[in-house]
Amino acid sequence: MRLPQRRTALKIMHWAMVPLLIWFILVTPDDVLPFGPTAFQFHSILALVFVTLCLLWTADYLRRGLASRPGPKLGPLARLIHQMLHKLLIWGLFGVAIGGFLLGLTSARMLKAGGFLPIAPPLGLREVNEIIGKIHIYEFYLLTFIAAIHAAFHIWRHVKLRDNALRIMAPKALHRFL
Repeated sequence: MRLPQRRTALKIMHWAMVPLLIWFILVTPDDVLPFGPTAFQFHSILALVFVTLCLLWTADYLRRGLASRPGPKLGPLARLIHQMLHKLLIWGLFGVAIGGFLLGLTSARMLKAGGFLPIAPPLGLREVNEIIGKIHIYEFYLLTFIAAIHAAFHIWRHVKLRDNALRIMAPKALHRFL
């Protein structure tokens, strides 16, 4: 069995992360706790999937560099913005994953991603855990803001420059709408 090409795999990861990002914007752990342990477990499994994708994407970037190309219609400033947005997203995803690890490390009890995978040995550093928790939240919402700018940039490219950036990333079934 052959693995998909790199760009195909990254497209799949990209589109798998979009609904997860939206889920974590709309639903926090405090929102699911009243629904019981099964709901919290589901939320935790989604977080594990998200973090796994974050780490895979970062590893791919570290091994092979950016997969995206700026395109011929972009000027020098737009090319720089294109590159910076993609790098900010990749490092932001990695930062969110590291923040989650640090939350587990400073926790008072063993936290398990997905309910089964130990995150880190708990050190019981309550004050540090609270600070890291706040940083993790702000970091995630900053990443969300960067993702929104990223989407707006590519929509601008599609509308203003009439390039194929959206067609390249969109599934073929959606091409007729672009």
